Amino acid sequence: MTKENVLKIRDLSISFKTDSGVVDAIRGIRLDLFRGETLAIVGESGSGKSVTTKAIMGILSGNGFVNGGQIIYTYKDDNNEECSEDLLSLTRAEMSNKIRGKRIAMVFQDPMTSLNPTMTIGKQVMEAMIYHYKYSKKDAYQRAIELLERVGIVDAEKRMKNYPHQLSGGMRQRVVIAIALSCDPDVLICDEPTTALDVTIQAKILELIQDIQKEKNLSVIYITHDLGVVAKVADYVAVMYAGRIVEKGTIDEVFYDPRHPYTWGLLSAMPDIDTNNDELYAIPGTPPNLSKPIVGDAFAPRNEFALNIDFRLEPPLFNAGGNHRVATWLMHENAPKVEMPRSLQKRLEKMKREAGML
Repeated sequence: MTKENVLKIRDLSISFKTDSGVVDAIRGIRLDLFRGETLAIVGESGSGKSVTTKAIMGILSGNGFVNGGQIIYTYKDDNNEECSEDLLSLTRAEMSNKIRGKRIAMVFQDPMTSLNPTMTIGKQVMEAMIYHYKYSKKDAYQRAIELLERVGIVDAEKRMKNYPHQLSGGMRQRVVIAIALSCDPDVLICDEPTTALDVTIQAKILELIQDIQKEKNLSVIYITHDLGVVAKVADYVAVMYAGRIVEKGTIDEVFYDPRHPYTWGLLSAMPDIDTNNDELYAIPGTPPNLSKPIVGDAFAPRNEFALNIDFRLEPPLFNAGGNHRVATWLMHENAPKVEMPRSLQKRLEKMKREAGML
């Protein structure tokens, strides 16, 4: 059965004008999101994860500009006919009227900054329904109560009159999810949706998003640096570094058979209660300055397995079988055979046993 491609990103390149020069934040990425599936984009801060999703939403900051590429979104229009549009060709007004909030919605990292402190919860949940679908206030009010109940808020009608500061962090995040779902979008983008929450609330929020995804056949993009979250929710994973995708594939391909040294570093840096080490592993060095031209592989200066060619030529995405693609010269047929660190091999074997894969 052919999968239905909802979002297709091709050769996307984005830069920002800053006081210290032009920063090339996204350097030619290709991604696919399929109907009903979850794509997780992972990487360190500054790798380009959030910029990619802001481009999808049409909310790049004023100093940002797209150098090239396409973001093709396929959806059913109001007459139930299939349409495909390049989101980058739409004006801000068209994005606001046709796409943002209505068909592609976003749950931001910090609910306190994405909620308006001067408006009641009820007004904020009702707002998009009134704007996009011209609901009457009475109908929007009733639907808002249903949405708040759906995302697990007790005594929803009472909460409609509350202001954001009167709710806990977990409840505020549930409200943000309710607002994102208010217009029945096709695509839900979650930008670090559990970062500010404690562990027990994190698990509940992730379960809530998964339940709603199954119920409505939503396509979900997660932005995160927490690989524990990725293991729980993702069908596909894209690992970003310095504005490029360095490894992508299914969760099993990337998580249990990683091939890029940067992915090895991310997985090794995950906390593990069974480890004998007193200190967590940390990838040496710092990410590159993207306002300066990058020669070769951006990860080379931090890569203990770097080859001579890494400092001269940027690696292409090599095919590692299936959906697995890896941008490292170690994948070249003439490259020396390098194995992942033994400590990581043991960790992945343990994870496979726990997942029932061994």
